[in-house]
Amino acid sequence: MEVAPGEVVALLGPNGAGKTTALRALAGLTPLTGGHITLDGGAVHGLDTERRPIGMVFQDYLLFPHLSALDNVAFGPRCQGASKAEARRVAAALLERVGLSGHAASRPRRLSGGQAQRVALARALAVRPRLLLLDEPLAALDAHTRLEIRSQLRRHLADFDGATVLVTHDPLDAMVLADRLLVIENGSVVQQGAPAEVA
Repeated sequence: MEVAPGEVVALLGPNGAGKTTALRALAGLTPLTGGHITLDGGAVHGLDTERRPIGMVFQDYLLFPHLSALDNVAFGPRCQGASKAEARRVAAALLERVGLSGHAASRPRRLSGGQAQRVALARALAVRPRLLLLDEPLAALDAHTRLEIRSQLRRHLADFDGATVLVTHDPLDAMVLADRLLVIENGSVVQQGAPAEVA
């Protein structure tokens, strides 16, 4: 699998097909059993997860419940050595970008599903990743919220100049969000191409 800078690739397939395993291997959360991972020409498969230039949005978002939205987003830059003020400046700009500047002080339990998803996206982008990984980013949302957030997420992904890989079992999510689809069955890619070609 190759993903170009600025490209969004969706791994599409049924539960148990190997999509999330592939995503976790890219993130360094699951060891590779073969092959290699390179990013911008450099090998990353030997790097620890925290040293890989990636941002990840988990299916359940995994926001820190004791931190505000602002501090959730600022967490990554702080881990990278940014001062508290600089990390919060970056976080505030990203929350504004995703339309949540009015919720900066809110803790995750006070956020709707769509708001939590956007905080998780902002948190992933705050570390300035070269690869963005999204694991079923819309699965936890109700149908109405999903429709609204899907179009917003597409705009945010279009603004991201790094490579993006997302996992979904929903063909509509894949077709709306991705530039290219890889259909996975039993751990193997069985079809790939532009959404119109795969459809």
